[in-house]
Amino acid sequence: MISNTFQNRVLGKTLFGAAMLICALWGAHGKTDAGAQAAAGAPAAELPRRWQGAAVRPLALSAVEQRFAERFPGRIARLTDGRRIVVLRDVTAPTRMLHPAADCYRALGYRIEGERLEAALPDPRALQRCFTARKGETALRVCEQIEDVRGQHFADTSAWYWAAATGRSQGPWRAVTTTSPLGADPV
Repeated sequence: MISNTFQNRVLGKTLFGAAMLICALWGAHGKTDAGAQAAAGAPAAELPRRWQGAAVRPLALSAVEQRFAERFPGRIARLTDGRRIVVLRDVTAPTRMLHPAADCYRALGYRIEGERLEAALPDPRALQRCFTARKGETALRVCEQIEDVRGQHFADTSAWYWAAATGRSQGPWRAVTTTSPLGADPV
């Protein structure tokens, strides 16, 4: 069970706020019928039981996240290892509903620092985009990447979108965003 610490409460509220922002953005852009059809026919990928060597357990989506997930062209799942939150978004069609995590954090009042590309685990040849999100005394390390069905990785959401929309990348895709308190030792 996740301990009831200030950092965990802030992290939970941050993720909830990000989901609310996603819902607001979704309402402004709408959803394509093609995305709905693709989502309806796609088999659900099994959720991992371990993430980068640590046992993980699923977290329930909030009511707002659940409403967003019902319109998302794919599936959204949240997992935790007790230290970090892993958000998995399995995407079945190119969509603008999948956007950079930095946009959500900025909208929630976080200052984004040190945006950079880093080697991703478990495949260090793949890159992920990482940054630090700061708000008051809270500092979070956030990393994200997208992988297609052929193993091609994208650290940039816009590059993924155009590759997917033009057929240079084949789905389904899995977008992974990890958030942990800054200074937490990586697993």
